[in-house]
Order: sequence, then structure tokens, then C-alpha cells
Amino acid sequence: MKKFLPLPRSFYRLSAKVVAPRLLGHFLVRRTSEGLCGGAIVETEAYLCDDPACHGAPGPTARNRVMFGPPGHGYVYLIYGFHFCVNAVCQPAGIAEAVLIRAVEATVGESVLRSHRPAAKTATALTSGPGKLCQAMSIRRDLDGIDLCDARSELFIGENPDVNQFREEKGPVVITTRIGITKAAALPLRFYLENSPFVSRRVKP
Repeated sequence: MKKFLPLPRSFYRLSAKVVAPRLLGHFLVRRTSEGLCGGAIVETEAYLCDDPACHGAPGPTARNRVMFGPPGHGYVYLIYGFHFCVNAVCQPAGIAEAVLIRAVEATVGESVLRSHRPAAKTATALTSGPGKLCQAMSIRRDLDGIDLCDARSELFIGENPDVNQFREEKGPVVITTRIGITKAAALPLRFYLENSPFVSRRVKP
């Protein structure tokens, strides 16, 4: 079984707009009773402290408190009443920024992923979107605040020692606008690997 070493906390101390593209190719890993599951991150979105679309923009609340904490923790929230989304908190404590993980390649523990998302007809359909990947990886609100830098955590982001090769194979990196928002919708803060079949939505040529 592949051994994953978490990215260090220093990786997340920068702005989310810097961290978001740098996360591409590293592994989002979920530890379950059935084994590890997840895969390489292939699509992200950055949300910034001065960004009207950022959950932290109104200030600290019970929902977004993790965003104002130390970097390298997971911020998990519920949308539309039944979809969860997972983010990596960035910047030092007190600055609310995070990277939304929108898609991963379902290459780690595919059988585990399928057990959580049996309706998915293909491997691509398992994790090609933020709600899909959270369902397949059994990521729920109880993981809000989890330490993504601890290999013992139920959820962490593992370093890919071959990340540059992965990006070359799956790239190029596309920079475009974010999806499903109305505020600050024109900001180029979504990043994805063009040749990964797991990307949720591509820019039309």
C-alpha cells in the first residue's frame, strides 16, 4: 500500500490564490474503516479574504470559524441542504482564506469510493465535482476543522513526490473563473489540469 506523507503546514501559510494551483497533483486522502481512499487533486478554487464570494467575508461565525484558525486545516460545509464541500484553510490565523477542492482522480481505494457512491456509473463520475468527491470519500461536517497536516488524521493532503511529472502528463494548468457563484464571478481563481478526465467543467474553446 502506498504511504502518504502530508504536506507541511508551511505549504498553506500563503494566500489561497498561490496555494490553489500548487495543490494540483497532490493527494487528498481519507482514512476509513474500509481502508484509504481518494486521489490526486485536479481542480481547485481559491477564496480570498477580500473576496465577496468568500465565506469569511462577513466575519467569524459558527459556520466559518475554522477559516479564521491556523492554516492546514479542513473547512467542511454543507450546500443546498445535502452536498458537502471540503476546503484547505490558508494564511495565518485571523485571515480567512481557503482553497475549495473541486475534483480528484479516483485512484486510491476505488472500491471504497464506490461503496460510498454506488450510483456512480463510471470511475470519473465518482469524484468529478466537490459534492461528488465528498460523498465518495465520506467527508461530512464532522470533519470540519480536521488537521490536514497530520498523517494520522481521518483526512489529510499527502505530498506527491512526482507532482511535476503528474502535472506535465495531465496539464497544462488552466486558469479560469469560478463556478456556481454570483459574487466576484469574474475573478480568475479556478485552476484545473486540462487532460484529467475528472475535471468537473472545462472552459469551452
